[in-house]
Amino acid sequence: KFIAFLRAINVGNHTVKMDQLRRLFEELGFANVETFIASGNVIFDAKAKTVRSLEAKIEKHLEKALGYEVSTMVRSIEELVAIAEYQAFKKNELDAEGNTLFIGFLSAEPSSESAKKLLSLASEIDGLHLNQRELYWLYRRKNGESKFYGPLLEKTVGVKATLRNANTIERLVKKYCQ
Repeated sequence: KFIAFLRAINVGNHTVKMDQLRRLFEELGFANVETFIASGNVIFDAKAKTVRSLEAKIEKHLEKALGYEVSTMVRSIEELVAIAEYQAFKKNELDAEGNTLFIGFLSAEPSSESAKKLLSLASEIDGLHLNQRELYWLYRRKNGESKFYGPLLEKTVGVKATLRNANTIERLVKKYCQ
C-alpha cells in the first residue's frame, strides 16, 4: 500500500474531481484506489520495486491526462508511520497556541548545500527541520506572517515539494496504518 501526495491538484485553475483522479490511478493498474480529502492524497495498492518508479509512472500519466505537470511524491505506509512519529520539534512548541506543523514531502533528499540554505531561513516565525525527504515546518503564526510558501520552498531546496498539514498526515495514519 502506498500514498501519493500530489502537487497542483485543486489549487489555482487545476480542479480535478476525486472520482476522476481515482479512475486515472486505476488506469495505471493500481488496486484499492481511494482519495483522502480533495487536496491530492491518493491511497493505492501496487506491485512496484521502488517508489521512484511509481512516481515517474504517475507523473507521466497525470500530465498526459490533465495537460499539466503534477509533481508526485509517493511514500509507503511504513514510511508514513515513521514520518508521523518523527519528533522534529518539542511538544510544548507544537502545542503552543497559534502554531501549526506542516510536513513537506520532497521528491528527493536535498543536497547539503540546499539543505543549509533552506535551514538558514528559520526564524521566530518559521521553524524548519529536514529529515531525509521530509521537511518539518513549524509555522508560529502569533509571531508574524511567514514568507515561506510554495515557490520559495522549492527554489531554496532545489527539488519538487508539496506541503500537508500534520493533522492530515495523522488522520491518514489513523485510517490506513492501524
